[in-house]
Amino acid sequence: MLTTYNLKMPHAVYGGENAMDHVTSILKACGSKHVAVFTDKGIKDAGLFSLPEEAVKASGAKYDVLDDLPAEPSYTAVQKLVDQFKESGADMIVACGGGSVLDAAKLASVLVTDEYGVKELLDDPGRAKKCVPIILIPTTAGTGAEVTPNAIVAVPEKELKVGIVNENMIADYVILDARMIKNLPRSIAAATGVDALAHCIECFTSNKANPFSDLYALEGLDLILNNIEKACDDPEAMAEKNRMQIAAYYGGLAITASGTTAVHALSYPLGGKYHIAHGVSNAILLAPVMRFNEPACRERLAAAYDRCCHEETKTCHTTAEKSAWIINRLEEIVRHLNIPTSLKEFGVPESDLETLVESGMQVQRLLVNNPRTVTPEDARELYRQIL
Repeated sequence: MLTTYNLKMPHAVYGGENAMDHVTSILKACGSKHVAVFTDKGIKDAGLFSLPEEAVKASGAKYDVLDDLPAEPSYTAVQKLVDQFKESGADMIVACGGGSVLDAAKLASVLVTDEYGVKELLDDPGRAKKCVPIILIPTTAGTGAEVTPNAIVAVPEKELKVGIVNENMIADYVILDARMIKNLPRSIAAATGVDALAHCIECFTSNKANPFSDLYALEGLDLILNNIEKACDDPEAMAEKNRMQIAAYYGGLAITASGTTAVHALSYPLGGKYHIAHGVSNAILLAPVMRFNEPACRERLAAAYDRCCHEETKTCHTTAEKSAWIINRLEEIVRHLNIPTSLKEFGVPESDLETLVESGMQVQRLLVNNPRTVTPEDARELYRQIL
């Protein structure tokens, strides 16, 4: 556990009923004349865009909609959108979408310059400076992208996803409005919800865990373990959906204060090479990696049980029993939500094992956080379990 730590957060976060109304007041207070609204065509097709669009319209500012962003975008696709933003001359960004949209908008907020682009930030993320203010509106309860200083892009030439981390990408304002996730398809709600689950359990067991990250990771974990199934299964379960949205936000704060571990590290090649959705990649690796880590974080997993298990008669008493309960619960959730647990379902051949190991071991930024050292042999065995 770290002995020195810090946590940088958005200027303001608005949640609860009619939270979207704050977009209008923020734009007016900032004196914005021209807004760039980042989203994607899937959000518009799902009918989710009208609510934030009306809030932007009500401010009286001119606005442009930038929605040409593919799923799991490469850094070149993000740069194309950033270039459109620069050409627009907008003085404010409002982003409405999942992790990819929010990450693209965060990058745009630091790239109103000709000195560097997304490619240069892959090698030197520290050079980025805040250029325009940004409002982030998540449409999933999972990524936590609305609060982190991270932006994830695919790097095709490396067949890998790479994280760009810079505190200047932390949002100025965040809107958590549960209406944005009410009609989310179950498969997307499930995958993004498990992504949030991974954020919380990884950050709580990370080598960089600290009192700040523990506060949010444990509360997020408690909310997710006790709400995720109903939130995904029942479109009308607004109380549970709201709790999941808050939990995802807490997971993002935990990442900002601590950091994810081998689950995320080993998942990056699955998105980069095979374009498997980020949440699904994490779900596939979650239980295998946590079982691998268990001997090194048993006490922490037992503490998670004490906090998150609300059974009237608790059946686990020893540290080992409590730790096993948490890992079994992770597996139970993934199984209940019908998320794939094998790469065979995505046509990944066993012959790609060594390529996966090589790519996964490159993500040392996250592997150093893992409570148990991951060697290439360990990574090979973990990938073998899911092939």
